[in-house]
Amino acid sequence: MGLNTRKGEREGDFGLAALPGREDEARAAIDEAVSYAAAVGAGAVHVMAGRVAESTLAETAFAENLAYACSAAAARGIGILIEPINHRDVPGYFLSRVEQAADVIARVGATNLKIMFDCYHTQIMQGDLLNRFIAHRPLIGHVQIAAVPSRAEPDEGEVCYERLLPAMRDEGYDGYIGAEYRPRAGTDAGLGWREAYTQS
Repeated sequence: MGLNTRKGEREGDFGLAALPGREDEARAAIDEAVSYAAAVGAGAVHVMAGRVAESTLAETAFAENLAYACSAAAARGIGILIEPINHRDVPGYFLSRVEQAADVIARVGATNLKIMFDCYHTQIMQGDLLNRFIAHRPLIGHVQIAAVPSRAEPDEGEVCYERLLPAMRDEGYDGYIGAEYRPRAGTDAGLGWREAYTQS
């Protein structure tokens, strides 16, 4: 189980960690999320980067805030996740590519910092899901799925999860798969998609 840091209090905020000049807000949101995660037994906190153009200042703010988050989380046995998010759904989001996330992790150098590999976002921005997953497998801490392009239940669209998810398991991924989608007709009504995976 995991949770997100606060998006922020200003209109248009979608995270704070990569926003130069808002470090105090970002770290307050990190402290809050780590505290909540410890209280409910969550294993990870997703630190949201926010909307800002790529720049040296944004890269530095993100790396320094993540280092702070990793230190605070490690003291409680909690992991930190960063998630590349597509620019169609969230225009201007700072972290949008898996390779960019890998570079950030290398810069921070914390063992409890991992990538949230959201297949929906990555397919929209970059594609080549399995090869990209394999190339970054040691850095991936969580996987999420949804149909592309609808973001509905993962039983439609251009990604064949019935083949992709077993292939990810074959590469050694044994963590949870998060189904982060918008139900077509309500959560309960849409759960039939899981039947395809009960024997896989």
